[in-house]
Amino acid sequence: MYSSEERSAYFEKAIRKIGASDLVEGIVQLGSGVIGYKDGYSDIDLMVATSKIEDAEITRDFVRETLSDFDKSYVKEKQFSKDIFLVIAIMQNGLEFNVSIVPREFLSVKSPLWKVVVDKTGLVTEKMETENKKFENKPIKYNVGVDVAFEFVYCALALEKELKRNNFIYALKKLEDMRDYTLIVQAFNEDKKLHQFKAYETLNPDFIKSYLSTFSGEVSADNLRVSAEKVKELFMETLNQSSIFSMDHDLEQLLYRNMANIS
Repeated sequence: MYSSEERSAYFEKAIRKIGASDLVEGIVQLGSGVIGYKDGYSDIDLMVATSKIEDAEITRDFVRETLSDFDKSYVKEKQFSKDIFLVIAIMQNGLEFNVSIVPREFLSVKSPLWKVVVDKTGLVTEKMETENKKFENKPIKYNVGVDVAFEFVYCALALEKELKRNNFIYALKKLEDMRDYTLIVQAFNEDKKLHQFKAYETLNPDFIKSYLSTFSGEVSADNLRVSAEKVKELFMETLNQSSIFSMDHDLEQLLYRNMANIS
C-alpha cells in the first residue's frame, strides 16, 4: 500500500517527465485528485493532450515507456478510437495510473472534476473551458445510451426464462444487470457524477439498505426469484422518483404480469 506522500511524489514525477516531451502540449488531471483524493486508495488519472492528431500513437508509446521506467508491476494499453488511447500502469505498491492520450481537438469534459496542470500553448485550457461550458449547459449531463426501463424489464423476463431452464449462472447475470439499471436511476435521482461512477457508498442510506436487502444466500430458483422481486420493487420505487426516466403503461403491465406469474 502507498502513502499519500508517495502518491504525490509519483504524480509530480509523472507530470514532470511526461510534460517534458515535445509531443505533449498539455496534461489535464481528472478525478478525485483534483479536489483532494477521496481516500488512500485513489488512483492517479491524467489526460495527455497532443497538438497533432498524428502524434497520438507515438505519444502513447512514450507514456507507456515513461511509466514503465517507474517501479511498475504491470502496464496495459487500450484503444478507444483511431486516435484516442489509454495506458494503465500499476505500480509495485498498488498505485494505479490511468493516462489517456487525446489529440487536443478531441478533448472533452465528462465530469466537473478536471484541472489543467500543464499547458504549453494555452490552447488546452481554452479547449477544456469551451468543453466545460458545453457540459454545464447540457440539460442531461450523462447519457447512458439505452432505454433503462425497457432493458430492466427485458432482463426480468430473461431471468425468469433462465430460471425455468435451471440456468442459474445466466439468471444471476440478468439479476445483476437489473441491479445495475436500478443503480443508474438512483445515481441520476441524486444528481451524482455518473461518468465512471463508483462512489455507491455516497448514495442515500435508505436506498443502500434496500439495495443490499435484495441479495439472498444459497443459489436456488426460489432465492433468485425472491431477490428478483425485491429488485423489481426497488427499481419501480426508484424510477417513480426520477424526473428523467419513465416506463410506459404497456411496459409496466408487462413487468407486473411477469411478477404475478412467478408469485
